This record gives sequence, C-alpha cells and structure tokens, in this order.
Amino acid sequence: MDKIFKGVLEFQQEDFETHRELFTELGRQQKPHTLFIGCSDSRVVPTLITKTSPGELFLVRNVANIVPPFESSACDGATTAAIEYAVKALEVDTIVVCGHSNCGGCGAMNMDPAELEHLPYTREWLKLSREVPGRVDKLMSTDDPAEREWLTEQINILVQMKNLLTFPYVKEKVLAGALNILGWYYIIESGEVLNFNDATGHFELVQ
Repeated sequence: MDKIFKGVLEFQQEDFETHRELFTELGRQQKPHTLFIGCSDSRVVPTLITKTSPGELFLVRNVANIVPPFESSACDGATTAAIEYAVKALEVDTIVVCGHSNCGGCGAMNMDPAELEHLPYTREWLKLSREVPGRVDKLMSTDDPAEREWLTEQINILVQMKNLLTFPYVKEKVLAGALNILGWYYIIESGEVLNFNDATGHFELVQ
C-alpha cells in the first residue's frame, strides 16, 4: 500500500508538473483517437505499449479482453457502455482489441468447467468466447500445449473483432470508412506486438 501512495506523490511532484499544460487542457474535455480493449492483466499497460499520452486512449479492460456480442451485451453493461460512448459520443476513429501471451483467461477457456467452480463469475464470463476452443481444435497441428496457448489467445482476438461488428453503430461506421478495427497480440516477454492482417489472415509483427 505504501508503494501506491508514494507513487501518487511522485506523480504529483514529477510527471504532473512536467505535463501541467496538457493536464490543464484535458481538465474539461477529452478527445481520444482510439478505443483500446485490453485484458485486465497487470502486465499489459496500454499507454506504455503504444507510447501514448493522457487523453489519447479510451480504455476498456476485462478478463481476456472480451467483447460481448450485441445481442447478449446486457450481461456486461460496463463494456457495452464504454464501446457505445467511445464510438457514438467521443467518435474515436480506431478500435484496438489487444490480447496477449500467457493470458490466464484464455487458458481457462480450455479447462473443464468443473475446474472453475471456485470462480463462478469468471466461468460465466468466459462463456462469451465459447466458440474459441472449437476453432483452435481445428487449427492444432500438434499436441504441443504452447501451440494451443497462442492459438487460443489469437483466435480469441478475432472472435472479439467479429463481435464488435454485431454492434450496428460500429458496423455502420466501419462500412463507411470512418472507423478501423485492429487486432493486436502483445508478447509480454519480448515486447513485440503482432497486428492482424486481413489480407493475409495472419498476425504480423509491427515493425
């Protein structure tokens, strides 16, 4: 706890003072260019990965960076409201769905439901991505757990990108060319980010 309080003081004395003009400008308004939908994992820091400043990213974070399909969005009003506000009120021009390596939520998708009895809300939440394991099974070329891990994490990103298009106002803007949806896969141990290329159907290194 002391570390957090010390961090607040350091922020006020150093970072805030360095960017005082920016914070003054942001005091009454925001105009982020990107809605960043990421995992709640403590190792994933969107502003660090993208080198963005306060005011640039509108953030949504939850277990396994899931986007509930529009027809079932009532089960997670927080994520749905954030998407709605970012697209309709803030008018962002980009949505990034960012998954990552060694994702515990994605790993749980491959578990027997009985193994998640002690995490009932997590188990229910992950049902929104129930199609992922089946799609992974069809792509597996070996019995290697590492292959299943990264395939699950990447297919999960694609499922959430698809789910975004079930939101009428998102699909409308995408078709009009006013909104882009990107799928990113962040590799924690190397710092690399792979971007999904619609043309090739593969995640490719951002370089």
